Amino acid sequence: NAAMAAQMTNAHRRFLQVLMSNGITEGSEARKIHRHCCETDKVHYAHDKLDDFISTINSHLQPLFMQIRKGISEDDGRAHYAVVNLAETEVTKMASDYTEIELELFRKTMDLIILSENGFASSTDILNLADQLKTKKMKKKEAEQVLKVFVEDKWLSEKNGEYTLHTRCIIEMEQYILSNYQDVARKCNICHSLAIQSQVCESCGIGMHLPCVRKYFRAQTEPRCPKCNEFWSCDIP
Repeated sequence: NAAMAAQMTNAHRRFLQVLMSNGITEGSEARKIHRHCCETDKVHYAHDKLDDFISTINSHLQPLFMQIRKGISEDDGRAHYAVVNLAETEVTKMASDYTEIELELFRKTMDLIILSENGFASSTDILNLADQLKTKKMKKKEAEQVLKVFVEDKWLSEKNGEYTLHTRCIIEMEQYILSNYQDVARKCNICHSLAIQSQVCESCGIGMHLPCVRKYFRAQTEPRCPKCNEFWSCDIP
């Protein structure tokens, strides 16, 4: 394997450090960082070799149970990169940053989002959970503040009082969500990443991200399910 044999240069190390400090990095920004690191370290730069550059880093991270993972924004379909610790579960990942009660609120918010039809939970529904927490009851004002921190830390995204999982959260917790929500969590039939905000085929039950739905049906005269070929009854976004 060429990636395994490739040496980790200062450019690779610098790229990894930036990604770790960012938490999550959008694709075009990752390409800029890749170029900057190669030019600073005076190593060969090729604009179409970002994935090879990352797989070299990943081959060296493997013994540390870490990996740079690529994910897709459910909002606009753009690629993002995040450094994931494969040895940790969702709880231990966040436990060093949040209290037990904050983690319980997060888990309950995650339940609402994943079990919803559209991948969103309203602030009203989340705040109604605050005084039902097992750890201890949380005042609504306090819960609002905690939600704000989850948004700032890129675990949740918020739009007009509706919350969903941030791309960072989906990349980092994909395995946790797929194994803990087996009955409802599904992968997108097009890009094969976990789909939280998705449309679902009424006939066979496959799901697709909204940007993937847009892209897939753009070239088709009649929207038909890519799996069962039945008419796609959802409105194309």
